[in-house]
Amino acid sequence: MQHKMPRACRFVNCGGGLYASSTNVSTPPLDILAIAAHRDDVEQTCGGTLLKMAQRGYRTGILDLTQGEMGTRGTAEDRAREATESARILQASWRRALDIPDGRVENTWDNKLKVARVVREQRPRVVILPYWQGRHPDHYTASILGYEACFVAGLAKLDLGAPPHRPFKIVYATLYYDVRPTFVVDITDQFEARFASLMAYQSQYRDQPAGKDLFPAQAEIRARVEAMARFYGMLGGVEYAEPFLQKEVGLVDDLLAIPVKSV
Repeated sequence: MQHKMPRACRFVNCGGGLYASSTNVSTPPLDILAIAAHRDDVEQTCGGTLLKMAQRGYRTGILDLTQGEMGTRGTAEDRAREATESARILQASWRRALDIPDGRVENTWDNKLKVARVVREQRPRVVILPYWQGRHPDHYTASILGYEACFVAGLAKLDLGAPPHRPFKIVYATLYYDVRPTFVVDITDQFEARFASLMAYQSQYRDQPAGKDLFPAQAEIRARVEAMARFYGMLGGVEYAEPFLQKEVGLVDDLLAIPVKSV
């Protein structure tokens, strides 16, 4: 299978949101767009998958719904800088942060329109959303908001300044919630870079007094991240993997081509 070669891109700061824009005037569509509530959510749940897809020549993007201003550690400005570095490590073609209040991600019409505009502008074929249950209200609300925004983005009579578009596929990154995934992605070759993308958020993960009772020590983070990746890798018969769920029934064309041994 031949894969598209990634275009050169550059990271810029625009209106408080970070994004990467193509060096070409006419920006090609994203192949995959990951949407999450906070800067570093994508890195934790599907960063290895995004990197793997970028290495295969696909254009990947990240949409953070908030600026991270309510985080126990660091500032929104810290996390903006760190998000840029992390996106570079993950070879993302595009990244932006919206201005939805951190800690108050709500499924309102205005917020749906903000996300729908991005979907129309970037025209992704695949969207990755958080799983629709979890501990943090921002996470599970981002899931429902993202799904409904993808639907709204396809309404032909809704004027958002760009042609209607709906992604072909929506999948859910499930690592934040204990649910059995419907598939996993082998990230064995991407694990180290995926971990480096998470560690780019030094304001969050370096040892410090703020939040020391909430955050594990930095020396413990590697062990936890690796344990989770090994667990999901075991389910798929590989070393490291990230878990996902799809709502649709899978379609198989060749029984002899189904991966993962049964017995």
